[in-house]
Amino acid sequence: MSKYEKHTPEQLLNDPILNKGSGFTQKERDHFGLNGLLPYHTSSIEEQIRRRYANFSEQKGELAKYTFLSALQNRNEVLFYRLIQDHIAEMLPLIYTPTVGEVSTHFSVLYKENRGIYVSYPLKDKIHEIIQNIPNDDVQVIVVTDGERILGLGDLGVGGMAIPVGKLTLYTLFGGIHPAKALPVFLDVGTNNENLLNDPLYLGWRHVRITGKEYEDFVDCFVKEIKKKFPHILLQWEDFAKPNARPLLEKYRDKICSFNDDIQGTAAVVLAALLSGIKARKQKLSDQKIVIFGGGGAGLGIAHYITGFLETQGLSFEEAKKNLYIIDIHGLIQTNLKSIDPDQKTFAQDSLELKNWEVKDGSNISLYEVVKNVHPHVLIGVSAQTGAFTEEIVKEMAKYVDSPIIFPLSNPTSKAEAHPRDLIKWTKGKALIATGSPFETIGYRGKAYPIAQCNNVYIFPGVGLGVIASKANKVTDTLFYKAVEVLSEHSPLLKDGSGALFPPFEQLRVISKHIGLAVSIEAQKEGLAEKTTPEASLKAIEDTMWTAQYEPYT
Repeated sequence: MSKYEKHTPEQLLNDPILNKGSGFTQKERDHFGLNGLLPYHTSSIEEQIRRRYANFSEQKGELAKYTFLSALQNRNEVLFYRLIQDHIAEMLPLIYTPTVGEVSTHFSVLYKENRGIYVSYPLKDKIHEIIQNIPNDDVQVIVVTDGERILGLGDLGVGGMAIPVGKLTLYTLFGGIHPAKALPVFLDVGTNNENLLNDPLYLGWRHVRITGKEYEDFVDCFVKEIKKKFPHILLQWEDFAKPNARPLLEKYRDKICSFNDDIQGTAAVVLAALLSGIKARKQKLSDQKIVIFGGGGAGLGIAHYITGFLETQGLSFEEAKKNLYIIDIHGLIQTNLKSIDPDQKTFAQDSLELKNWEVKDGSNISLYEVVKNVHPHVLIGVSAQTGAFTEEIVKEMAKYVDSPIIFPLSNPTSKAEAHPRDLIKWTKGKALIATGSPFETIGYRGKAYPIAQCNNVYIFPGVGLGVIASKANKVTDTLFYKAVEVLSEHSPLLKDGSGALFPPFEQLRVISKHIGLAVSIEAQKEGLAEKTTPEASLKAIEDTMWTAQYEPYT
């Protein structure tokens, strides 16, 4: 008997994993009692894609298009993913950044069909029941957030649920993880956003955020119950605020197979972009002077990955951090600053080494002053400060560096530290640019400049695929370094001096497969997964990857 034998016609039509819509064959309609419930014609999936794309094109505005695609996802997952695959460049910005930021902001108004689970603090005594009630026992990956630091938009409370939903869509699209085996989770611990607390339509718990031991115990209970239900789960921490992001990562990375995409994923994709740009210029990473504007979780994660990668190449940590300059709210992070956290202090520049710098206030050294004194090769922005990379700063950088590498990475587009158009203009076309959100190719003096999107999607689906396929019990930084090496090898810039830093998204599913295989083999080398052959590892990767196509129901 088929596993579909016990489904009623209504269940088949209402289950987004099983539903084919007008794609059910006549034989399937006869067998499952679907005659009369669908129009007579049986459509091929290609016909359905053309029909849905025509409907999609009629939608006005990004939110309307997102809502259309979301409704399709909740109705027919196979058709949803095939439609996205066929129009990836057009639709990716709608299902994730930058549109997902606007969706998060308006989540309570836009909310329709449920996807994932909500673990709310007032129901803390029912966490065991909530987790056990998850109907699918074969979940492979969870993305979880508490909504406190959504992109560059801050505390959006329950609106943060749009982020795990979007990230898991990308896991399926590029990593091939079956959509039924991906679970978005929101930890509702309140919100400090006054607008949400006073919004009568807000769907989350209307209470200020819990902190301290209450918060820690709540998250701990969630992790323990998830581990009981899914012993081999991969858990991805997403958009947690700085005070919680790294502590949660460090506390649980050895207790449950997990990583933080804002810290590790962002750092890895930035490192891959750096390596690609440096390789194209036939230079070495160890020779680059790098300024990171933003000392939060993302900025410090990038710093950790740059130094960690250099350590794998034989440098000591002190040597690796020598050319790293991190700027936070109090200016350049240096040893004589009092208000810096321990992680920032790790990368603090020795104040004695700065005594000959030309600055107005030695206790608060600005970005411009750092650029003027350091003459950096690389400038990275993760500050969520719109326009922070001014014309004065960029032109000062370009005085001393022939091909400056500039990454304004803050999301969404409205938070970018600079517009690529201005960076091209101010550097007379010499800057190598990657951004956090998508930007169109820039035309300048008769030449086209492709702008790479430094998007975590280039890294985390492949890493997740490799971890899941190999059944690794831990995610180490070296697994990400391996992913970085694979991704940088696929940079179009290495083949064409005028190419982009990253390959087009149309190639990403294949690249994720390569990343997954490399991660799987590395996990085995580190003793994190059962040792097997490269051929068996490849087969495990291929067996794990789901393809969006209709299967015959018999």
